[in-house]
Amino acid sequence: MKRNLFLLFIGILISLSSSSQTRKKKTKYFDVNYVEISKSKFRKIRATNRLLDIPGDSAHHRKLSLREKRGKVNDRASLELLLENEINKELDSTKPLVIIFHPGKDACNSSSSASKERIKYWFDVLEDGVYQLAKTKPIYIYKEKEGLEKYHGILTWHKDPDQTIERLFFEHHYPCSSFVVISKDGDYISFFGEFGKKYLWGAIDYITK
Repeated sequence: MKRNLFLLFIGILISLSSSSQTRKKKTKYFDVNYVEISKSKFRKIRATNRLLDIPGDSAHHRKLSLREKRGKVNDRASLELLLENEINKELDSTKPLVIIFHPGKDACNSSSSASKERIKYWFDVLEDGVYQLAKTKPIYIYKEKEGLEKYHGILTWHKDPDQTIERLFFEHHYPCSSFVVISKDGDYISFFGEFGKKYLWGAIDYITK
């Protein structure tokens, strides 16, 4: 009798395990145009670092994303006013807006072991280059405060007013941080995900010509 009950119990466990595996959906992979591609091709393209890997329209979808976007803000004056109210500082409408955006804590921006001295040096050099090119300083905007602890005493971050920066320029949670440069006429270049200083400087140089 006990043996029969034991076999019945084992049978139920096997059935439940099989059912769980059946229900588990397989991850699908897509290119920038949302055309499905193989996992191996997806990984090969991603390894070049020219495109980002972001969530798709489903929890089981992974999609490749372009790292740069160009467009135009139709009402830069309103955006400027919104930022001025948030940072409590008047901005020069004749100069580009340089915004660095922190999306919240993620595996990319929380994995660094760099010291505060090294972080400060990196941003000091970044800001010097920005000022030489545009006679302005970056504005540091965050979506979620978690993950900003390492910048304490180094940078001053401001809350994204009404999620405007995210809504206009950063459709997804891109890893680490991103930036956008907006010209005095409203033309912009945004760059998604972890970036080097030269990418930001290059965008400023291009947008101000």
